[in-house]
Amino acid sequence: MQNDTANQISEVIEQDIWGNIQTFLDFTLLTQPFKLTVGIVLLVIFVFILTSVVLRLVRNFIASKLLNEDKLKFISAFKFVKYIVYLIVILITLSSSGVDISILLTASAALFVGVGLALQELFQDIIGGIFIILDKSLLVGDIIEIDNKVARVFEIKLRTTRALTRDDKVMIIPNHKFISDTVYNYTQNHRTTRECVNVGVAYGSDTQKVRELLLDCVARQKGVLKNPKPFVLFEDFGDSALLFGVYFYIGDSFTDPKIKSELRFKIGDSFRQNGISIPFPQRDLHIINTPNQPKTD
Repeated sequence: MQNDTANQISEVIEQDIWGNIQTFLDFTLLTQPFKLTVGIVLLVIFVFILTSVVLRLVRNFIASKLLNEDKLKFISAFKFVKYIVYLIVILITLSSSGVDISILLTASAALFVGVGLALQELFQDIIGGIFIILDKSLLVGDIIEIDNKVARVFEIKLRTTRALTRDDKVMIIPNHKFISDTVYNYTQNHRTTRECVNVGVAYGSDTQKVRELLLDCVARQKGVLKNPKPFVLFEDFGDSALLFGVYFYIGDSFTDPKIKSELRFKIGDSFRQNGISIPFPQRDLHIINTPNQPKTD
């Protein structure tokens, strides 16, 4: 009697419950261009969720080993890798479930080519972002010059880099510019940069006195480093002036225009107090009078 009851329960489970589940999973949602069932859709969803969990664990593990300045850049690059992994895992899952993905790939080939051409610059930006992250050619806080604009980088994303200019405007720079254009990085090797202020003095001026005054002005200028020591170069004999350049080092090149402006004020005051004149361009004009030419028939 107990055996008959157990057999009946087993038959109910196998035929009714599991049979209904199997029927539901085998329910066909799509037949063309490939067969797609409810079971395959649920499998893809499960694999997608499982992949998301695994990728999140991998991302958190690697990010925990990085410095704070590298962590954000790694997360940005990881987003791009994550989308590629999702695509590969879904295609493998469909292929393992018996779906002929070659039909899907063939049907989408023309679309992929068109999208690739339309998004060519976008892909260049993404590749540029990956290169920036891998070779560390650009870091948050670096001061760069691009398109004749000086700015301080405050955010590096996978497609664009954001930097703040000296007049508090945000530059949004496509990352492909960092691999195709010439970009000056003022702080790649170190934070100090050498700057220069040029000045011309009148012919006949005491050149040694000029050098002493320039060095004195630099020594009194706030923001100029004591080491390396500033120095003066006699640049050239100009058309209207003796040309000098005073060179000095600063620790924050982002404030460069302000320091140079204050230094020029000091130089102008010092030259006036010591009788050194800064000439303006002069030209000699010679007028030649020619006698009237006799008329010829």
